[in-house]
Amino acid sequence: MKRAIITGGAGLIGTGLCSALAEQGYEVASFDVEQGPEGVRQIHCDVGDETSVTGAFEELGWDSLDLLVNNAGIAGPSNGPISELSLTDWRRVTDSHLTSAFLMTRSAVPLMGEGASIVNMASTRAFMSEPETESYAASKGGLVALTHALAVSLGPKIRVNAIAPGWISGEEDLRPVDHEQHPAGRVGRPRDVAEAMLYLASAGFMTGQVLTLDGGMSRKMIYAE
Repeated sequence: MKRAIITGGAGLIGTGLCSALAEQGYEVASFDVEQGPEGVRQIHCDVGDETSVTGAFEELGWDSLDLLVNNAGIAGPSNGPISELSLTDWRRVTDSHLTSAFLMTRSAVPLMGEGASIVNMASTRAFMSEPETESYAASKGGLVALTHALAVSLGPKIRVNAIAPGWISGEEDLRPVDHEQHPAGRVGRPRDVAEAMLYLASAGFMTGQVLTLDGGMSRKMIYAE
């Protein structure tokens, strides 16, 4: 049985990732401060804290790992005016996304054998922005760079890729225009991200890449009429 760790396994995307891997026969551990989906191992962990990550791996007690998905991070992108953004709040966001990926990867790599895979959850916000989202955008941009750096350092033994989702929702009450503005005709679903993760976990000739998953929105020219 293959083994996988998902950080942020209690969130919208994380729950979908955990469920998809369990369906594929993986033994799955969710590293999160919240309770994840049923059927996976729950490891309470603040993934942006070094001591918490070290303790979580000790609690897990695995001697091997096939897949690490660095999915955790504070979801809200807005940080307010940059002139009012405190260093504490900046670090709270960047630690949740970027520092956590470093800490988790550092602890996971010694457990990973030939053919193992790491998938980092970036965002299309690494490449384009709304106003007042600097801490989130910088975190996701850092994950993109960390992905190709790790791919070069850890290859060929371990492959490292990233997914850059656009709008992913589990809500059923979205407006028609929310869907129609996407060239793909709809807003993304957690299952879309899970399918991309499963592909990257098995795509033996792909490493150091970012798979954009946004229904075509980042390829669409949008100008005010």
